[in-house]
Amino acid sequence: MCLTNETWSMTRLCNNIHSSTNAIRFSFQGDGSTTPLDRLVKWNCNNHQGSILNVDGSYLGSPTRAGFGDVLRNSAGFYLSGFSGFIPNSTGILLAELTTIYHGLSKAIDMGMDDLICYSDPLLSINFVNDNTPQFHIYDVLIQDIKDMLAICNFSLQHTLRGKPMC
Repeated sequence: MCLTNETWSMTRLCNNIHSSTNAIRFSFQGDGSTTPLDRLVKWNCNNHQGSILNVDGSYLGSPTRAGFGDVLRNSAGFYLSGFSGFIPNSTGILLAELTTIYHGLSKAIDMGMDDLICYSDPLLSINFVNDNTPQFHIYDVLIQDIKDMLAICNFSLQHTLRGKPMC
């Protein structure tokens, strides 16, 4: 359209966009025998009156790149703080997930928070923190630091579903 100076009607443009998005979506469905179900996720405080910390980590291999970030809100959903970071030479997603939990809890302590729930989506990192960590685990020191922060403050760590955010 742009390169040929052709003018399209709004209806034609919308139909082409819709057709293209459907083609992209169907190309990622494998053999086409199953249709993925959309699961819309909306932020809520679950009736918690304190602060809510949502954390997440990411990891891409070859070359190794890992990042992390968080959003801290009050119980009404108003933004209080946030951060993001990069982990050079990361060894995997678990390090990114544990690092973001650690940084988020540290920041909440620095801000004087006294009642907080931290939500994270990977169940493995939550289980390592809430349950016993295997002896001599590579991230044992980081996990113990997180456990110590949870023990001295009125903080808890809980699992949340990963999904498509609602606007």
